[in-house]
Amino acid sequence: MFTPLMPSASSATVPIDILRFNTCGSVDDGKSTLIGRLLFDSKSIMEDQLAALERSADITGNGQINLANLTDGLRAEREQGITIDVAYRYFATPRRKFIIADTPGHIQYTRNMVTGASSANLSIVLIDARTGVIEQSRRHTALAGLLRIPHLVVAINKMDLVGWSEARFNEIRAEFEEFLPRLDIQDVKFIPLSALNGDNVVERSPHTPWYAGPPLLDHLESVHIASDWNLNGFRFPVQWVNRPHNPTNQTFHDFRGVSGQIAGGIVRTGQKLIALPAGVVTNVRQIWTYDGPVAEAFCPQSVTLVLDHDIDISRGSMLVGTDHLPGTSRNLQAEICWMHPVALRRGKKYLLKHTTQTVPVVVTEILHKLNIATLDPEPEPAELAMNDLGGIRLHAAQPLYFDGYTTNRLTGSFILIEPGTNATVAAGLLAPPSEVIKPEFGDYAI
Repeated sequence: MFTPLMPSASSATVPIDILRFNTCGSVDDGKSTLIGRLLFDSKSIMEDQLAALERSADITGNGQINLANLTDGLRAEREQGITIDVAYRYFATPRRKFIIADTPGHIQYTRNMVTGASSANLSIVLIDARTGVIEQSRRHTALAGLLRIPHLVVAINKMDLVGWSEARFNEIRAEFEEFLPRLDIQDVKFIPLSALNGDNVVERSPHTPWYAGPPLLDHLESVHIASDWNLNGFRFPVQWVNRPHNPTNQTFHDFRGVSGQIAGGIVRTGQKLIALPAGVVTNVRQIWTYDGPVAEAFCPQSVTLVLDHDIDISRGSMLVGTDHLPGTSRNLQAEICWMHPVALRRGKKYLLKHTTQTVPVVVTEILHKLNIATLDPEPEPAELAMNDLGGIRLHAAQPLYFDGYTTNRLTGSFILIEPGTNATVAAGLLAPPSEVIKPEFGDYAI
């Protein structure tokens, strides 16, 4: 019997509830200040962080603590008063843990916003109450919609500068709601606040008796995210084959498991799985987590599966359930965000990284470029420049097994890599596959 190095557990531990969210919006709408206020008022700032803020107070020009400096760590960001790169911060309350991505507001850094929002459950779009909805507000909301972020908070900031006017709040809300139906975002919450002063951030503000909703932190703690993951079809991209070695314990040599992160669905001991691309059918003998063996696991847990048979499987392979089978194709259609200074042109060759698999691809067609302001496609552009979003077709050297991004965000996304420099040049969202693997594909059982 295999003896694990990790602590054993008689039953599965409940995964920690983690909410990933990003802030977005135009320059100087208060994104970094909001995160700083959220961390400060929830008492999530360490003493050394507070001391660093006090030491850097002279950079702001007033000798006062600037809460935006909690995320704007680059000196260039502090001197210019803008966010340039994505900054991640972590904090927890008794009800939930949080991972925050503070993303830039400037149009020049659209690619950074896509990076920060790619794994978010929720997006906070900040709007300056004085200027209302502007093009960059629409741009970032459109990006949140394209990335299929399930939950959206429209934080109308700097309400103190418009006298906490309910009429102004309703005016901005009505303008924002005009284009929301085109984005297919189901859960939208509007909150009036002042990030600088902390109104409606952690505590309810006395300045908004006309607002009946919760403050921001209460909403973040209570928003339902359990159904955000696809639990219908089991997907398990193999990251590596686990063969622990311990010279003092010979039983380690008998252990062979495949490790990775569950990208969709639920797996249980005794369940029948198909190993792709070989098409071999096997059963799950054991499921291991850090805390020991469990009877079942689900997306997005990281686990090691021990199979009934020592089949030929390696990094880049995928284990799937026998129901809700994925699609397969070498000809791919996708929406991408181009991230490289050198424009994308037809005929260029790249490496496509999809889950744990990397394959050579060639760009066969540029279908359109998306006008972010209107959400209308501009057909057949000659190229896609940096920060452009558009539709392309790719031809891969070998078939991919995938789901459309609208079905599964993990198996429906990819990045493009430039072979010579290993630079990430694009992030992409796959269209639904044209062909689903045939049910008899996995009939080759051991």
